[in-house]
Amino acid sequence: MSHRSTTHPVLLPDEPTRQLLDDIAAAPEAPLRLGVMAPGGYGKSVILREIQRVYRDAGSSVRVVDDAHLLDEPRLREVLAADEPRLVVAYRPWPRHRVLAESLRGRPLLMPGAFGADQVKEFLPASASRALVDFVHQQSGGVPRFVERLAGVTGAEVPAEAVDAFRPELDWLDADLQKFLLAAEAGAGLRLDLLGALLGVDFDGVGEIIEAGRATGMVAQDGTLVPLARRAVALLSRAERRIAVRQRLAELQLEAGGPVLDLVRPLIGTGVGGPGVAAAFQAAAAEALDADPALAARLFAAGASAGTPGAEVAARWATASAMAGDLDAALRLADQVITGPESAHRGEAAEVAAVALAHRGQLARSTELYQWSGTPSAAAFAVVGSIGTGRISGEPDLPTAPPTSLDGAAALMAQGIRESVVGEPMTALSTLVRASGLLEPVGRAALLPDSPAALAALVALHCGESGVAESVLDRAARAQVGGTLFTVRHLVLRAWIAMVRGNLVQAKDCLVALKKAGKRLEPRDWLFAVALEIGVARRNSDLATMKRTWEQACEAVLRHPVDLFTFLPLGEFAAAAARLRDEHRLAPHLTEARNLLRELGNPPLWAVPLHWSGLHAAIIAEQTGVAEEHAAALAEHRTLNRYNAIVSGAAESWLDVLAGKVDADQVEDAARGLHAAGQWWDGARLAGQAAIRTTDRQAMVRLLDCARLLQGRPVGVKKAGAEPVPVSESGDADKLSDREREVADLVVAGMTYKQVGDRLFISAKTVEHHMARMRQRLGCTSRGELLGRLREIVG
Repeated sequence: MSHRSTTHPVLLPDEPTRQLLDDIAAAPEAPLRLGVMAPGGYGKSVILREIQRVYRDAGSSVRVVDDAHLLDEPRLREVLAADEPRLVVAYRPWPRHRVLAESLRGRPLLMPGAFGADQVKEFLPASASRALVDFVHQQSGGVPRFVERLAGVTGAEVPAEAVDAFRPELDWLDADLQKFLLAAEAGAGLRLDLLGALLGVDFDGVGEIIEAGRATGMVAQDGTLVPLARRAVALLSRAERRIAVRQRLAELQLEAGGPVLDLVRPLIGTGVGGPGVAAAFQAAAAEALDADPALAARLFAAGASAGTPGAEVAARWATASAMAGDLDAALRLADQVITGPESAHRGEAAEVAAVALAHRGQLARSTELYQWSGTPSAAAFAVVGSIGTGRISGEPDLPTAPPTSLDGAAALMAQGIRESVVGEPMTALSTLVRASGLLEPVGRAALLPDSPAALAALVALHCGESGVAESVLDRAARAQVGGTLFTVRHLVLRAWIAMVRGNLVQAKDCLVALKKAGKRLEPRDWLFAVALEIGVARRNSDLATMKRTWEQACEAVLRHPVDLFTFLPLGEFAAAAARLRDEHRLAPHLTEARNLLRELGNPPLWAVPLHWSGLHAAIIAEQTGVAEEHAAALAEHRTLNRYNAIVSGAAESWLDVLAGKVDADQVEDAARGLHAAGQWWDGARLAGQAAIRTTDRQAMVRLLDCARLLQGRPVGVKKAGAEPVPVSESGDADKLSDREREVADLVVAGMTYKQVGDRLFISAKTVEHHMARMRQRLGCTSRGELLGRLREIVG
């Protein structure tokens, strides 16, 4: 026989209850004395009604007593002593009554429990997903009354009425029990020491209050609140009482030396004050610093509002602000400590200011602050800054650093940058890669002027090791080295690799993502981002974007003084300036770069890429004499390593091509060398420009194939001196050759004939001829009709 309540949707009897009801139905005249014990909300009252219904249906009667735990002892004795053949008493496990225990000893006892997920499912619509069932089960803790309150939910959001239903229950509780529930909501449900001090009772008294909490149905056995009840306690309790409980718990926890972050976080913005609260905020900020510096900064600010912060707190607050990317606040706080009374924390504040200024392009001033600070890592970072601004002396005098990851990485960074100037490029790269790896486990919490991954990537790009640059940046991004402060720097350098490889879509996607984020970039990041945009536009022959971005580029260079680590964007700006015929605005900065190199002894690693960029700028500006000077400078270093030899050979090929002397073998070797060094786009451009300048038809086809391959484009099967064999698809597409489809794709995208020619390494006149042939083949009578047909073909 199945029993299901018709009067209350909460009843879903468990097996013992069903068996009891079956026994009653089978022998309704038999005597019965039964206890039903469970916390509030577990369906005791519903079970009593169901028992009454079964007896009534059988023509018999039963006396039921609900909430017996609320009766005083005399009344309870009277009820239990009554000469009743059938008596059922329902009660909570607390408060305990000796009379109940004695009277029902040896009698049947029903103890309904929480619902499982399958039982919860029966209370939801038949269409409810498993995720919705799990959500209701998790939020309700399986407590039948709470399941009922959530039975109408349709998504993973608790309705307000389900929370409001707790109001009468919470108002009815006594003050100590309300305090305990607030302590449980704060996460201190089984911290007996904290609860004892909070409630002013001994351990036995705490145990009684915890049992009272469990008896409400809102508290689980582990002392935590059922999620739905936790939300209700947080939202419905009086704000001042909730704040007071958390404040007191935080002070007690702080005295015990325990963590306070979870207790203190909700107090931000409440206006609580006093020395104890200020200390708790500061301790919580220290806990949050590594994982969430922005939260730590907010906690330090709250602590400052609650009390007067000293130099130590201000310095740590500055650190948190810098790590969160708020360099304005970091500089303001650091300056307060540096210019304030003498304290042991001025050096720490100076390091924070040095980091902020490095990100803002003020590397020389940053170096001065690091030198003044005097800590082991600061001395190493000062070496990096000194070399970066053109000052190098003998072996760096680094203090003996403690065996920490940060100090070890800083020392390796200093060593690697020095080696990049006076030693072997690959040795420098290896040292910087090791520095980056050393920081990966702890790098998120490190406050750095520059990341070893970024420096390693720059060195790798300067010596033709783009694969290493890509790998070290990807690892640093996964490990979040440098935290929020370096997210943009690593992203832009990764996009830079894509750009030099000719993957302009990926590089442009990075720029789009940065613009969508809407975050103001610090000068160093902005310099690289603008140079990336200029570089992508130049490679796309997008003169409109170059013109539109050029003013930003000029401003970015003005805001960020030239240093050793800005040669990549400076080289891109040089090529753009030549293309826009605005070289005079960049000339002073290029002069600064050459002077900086001279002061460092013209280190080949840093000099070669700058000359390579200068060569291209001269080629664009049609300044053959200047191009020859840069080629000669590159030739001076060609014997030092493979990359220098590749670049020098490519420079010679460029000069020959410009002079109309195209040696297909030499050009192809040079182009493939550039491709092997990671400069895929440069290699393809050299081969393409040579192809359109040679008069040898066979050499032209060969070099065009080479250019296409280096760009990652498909190459059609060709006969010597013949047009590509058309790729057969369907309809009008069959009428177009591979090259015509490429031209159509770019024209439909909005490019001019000149831009299409630059992209495909053909002349604008050739593009025009392709368009005329396509118009004839497709039978179009106007340019508009032709463009419409081409859009259909290329999709």
